Amino acid sequence: MSEKLRVGILGGTGMVGQRFISLLADHPWFEVVTIAASARSEGQTYEEAVAGRWKMDTPIPEAVKGIRVMNVNDVEKVAATVDFVFSAVDMTKEEIKAIEEAYAKTETPVVSNNSAHRWTPDVPMVIPEINPEHFQVIEAQKKRLGTTRGFIAVKPNCSIQSYVPALNAWKEFEPYECVITTYQAISGAGKDFKAWPEMVENIIPYIGGEEEKSEQEPRRIWGHVDEEAGVIVKAEEPVITCQCLRVPVLNGHTAAAFVKFRKKPTKEQLIEKLESYRGFPQEEKLPMAPEQFIKYFEEDNRPQVKADVDRDKGMGISIGRLREDTVYDYKFVGLSHNTIRGAAGGAILCAETLKAKGYITKK
Repeated sequence: MSEKLRVGILGGTGMVGQRFISLLADHPWFEVVTIAASARSEGQTYEEAVAGRWKMDTPIPEAVKGIRVMNVNDVEKVAATVDFVFSAVDMTKEEIKAIEEAYAKTETPVVSNNSAHRWTPDVPMVIPEINPEHFQVIEAQKKRLGTTRGFIAVKPNCSIQSYVPALNAWKEFEPYECVITTYQAISGAGKDFKAWPEMVENIIPYIGGEEEKSEQEPRRIWGHVDEEAGVIVKAEEPVITCQCLRVPVLNGHTAAAFVKFRKKPTKEQLIEKLESYRGFPQEEKLPMAPEQFIKYFEEDNRPQVKADVDRDKGMGISIGRLREDTVYDYKFVGLSHNTIRGAAGGAILCAETLKAKGYITKK
């Protein structure tokens, strides 16, 4: 019998579900054994269920082609086949909250790509290089749910990965106010150009709910665990104001950022902090971890989506154009892969961290 943990993908036929399946194809710790989706795909092989709508650059992995898709609402039946699940279901926020809690209550850990539980006080929202200590709140969550091993953990919004890592690397200089504009790829809406032709040669200056997430979620990541109350308390600073634009790019979210610091650093100090930043995933050499979390580019025309979005298998963060500003202290440009680091890959790295810390084990 395989020593790998048995994994289920909830919402496995959608774009993020497909990304989970492609990234997990040769994973050394995890093996996809179950795929669940809506009732319309139930009973079909995975290959049949995604016929004509497979959106990844690589082919459907051979190991999953013949898996019969289960109904995601058959919670007990699906949960009985796996050690834990990744959640990428396409439902209303309330439906997602309910179904993720239902899986957790079957003693099945849920690592979610969805936003539904990002503000549930005892659910950790984690970028593993930044706030893995927030996983401590899982013990309080399990008490609330009445579970011994079942829980929910989530990863944050995709676009904030393009600037939050840099700001975190600079914490000792006390960034306290930021203006951010994000330029977000269409895959963030689960689409490609074939499905969204009106995005060709176009920019849409609105993405529903995105600006609120971009301003508030970083402060939860920078918050702390109140062990007595069993909740995450968000940080007061840095304060962020943000605009989010949809741009004609398939993969890759870019951010233009302006920052004020209480302790003004030199440019050289800021670059050194970026380049030397390492977190738990790098220290533990986790399978999905990029060797260099943040890379700084000296060239004026970098980072670029085409040249840099796939750095370190899409898990690396790229920063460039750091310079002093006339109104704020410094400004810079950041880039991250929205469906790898910002979605499925980030969730897989969360699961690896949870396994390494003993939260996810075999049933």
